[in-house]
Amino acid sequence: MSLLEQLEIKHPIFLAPMAGVSTPTLAAEVSNQGGLGSLGLGASSVNSAREQILATQALTDHSFQVNFFCHQSQVLDQAIAAQWIEYLSPQFSRLHVPAPQQLECIYPSFLDNDDFLNLVLETRPKAVSFHFGIPHPYQITALKAAGIITMVSATNLPEALAIEAAGIDVVIAQGIEAGGHRGIFNQSIDGAIQTSDLVQLLSQHCHIPVIAAGGIMTGQQAYLMLQLGAQAVQLGTAFVQCKSSNANAAYRKALLDTPVTQITDSISGRPARGLVNTWHTEIDQPNRPAVPAYPYTYDLAKQLNAAANKHGDYGYGAFWAGSNVAQIRELEAADLINQLVLELSQAQ
Repeated sequence: MSLLEQLEIKHPIFLAPMAGVSTPTLAAEVSNQGGLGSLGLGASSVNSAREQILATQALTDHSFQVNFFCHQSQVLDQAIAAQWIEYLSPQFSRLHVPAPQQLECIYPSFLDNDDFLNLVLETRPKAVSFHFGIPHPYQITALKAAGIITMVSATNLPEALAIEAAGIDVVIAQGIEAGGHRGIFNQSIDGAIQTSDLVQLLSQHCHIPVIAAGGIMTGQQAYLMLQLGAQAVQLGTAFVQCKSSNANAAYRKALLDTPVTQITDSISGRPARGLVNTWHTEIDQPNRPAVPAYPYTYDLAKQLNAAANKHGDYGYGAFWAGSNVAQIRELEAADLINQLVLELSQAQ
């Protein structure tokens, strides 16, 4: 049985599960048009995640995926945190607000407890995907016993082989072009591999289906990935501009006005590709101190962004976008899926 048959979808097109940007409406629009919609739930509480899943199920009878973070939770190094807060204090002072005294762990990991696992088993979405790591063996066993298809992002071959060895059903080959956070397991080991090269590498060495993710904006690019061995493609940036996404007005404007991206770990504590703004031009100076662990750094960034927004300054936004963002098209989700399918057929 092919992957599309297993997932019960018509087209080999996945919506990337973008935490903070995905919505039940966007997920349903993609699924109703024959793709695989998605919900990025890594930044959500259990109650919020449940509401989003139920809302999506009310909007579509078709398959969709839900996504969670599997990062290794870390104890905050208080010395590094204090140094980082001090470094960014001038930014807060400029906005006439005090810098935070301490940083909080704002995102739990799927590995830390079984609250999210129990939610997935309760609501039974067609597929569940994971970022930054692999669930515990007993969690994978429970998901597979429930008939839920499991997927994990990989950014290099060792990660992909570990994913396959763990019994995961599908590996998502996430190249360096990808917007936002790539699913790097160990931040000190970043292969920084292009999507096309990663797809070929994983297709040669893995026996489970490979999904291409990173920098894909058109049907022609999707076709190339399928030719290189991917069984489907996953797009995120292309859908951020859709009216049904949760992107705010400043984010949408930046996508069109300043479509240049750069990777930084200053925003969250993990490397992530976003539209060039104050983080990249002012914060990422060569003498910048070390950043605290993820997601503690993100706590400070969100507070700084909120303070700046009150002054009409949107330069501190986490405007995640892939390297080919300049190719973005102002289309609603259903129309974009149709356009991608048309381009795919024309490329054959």
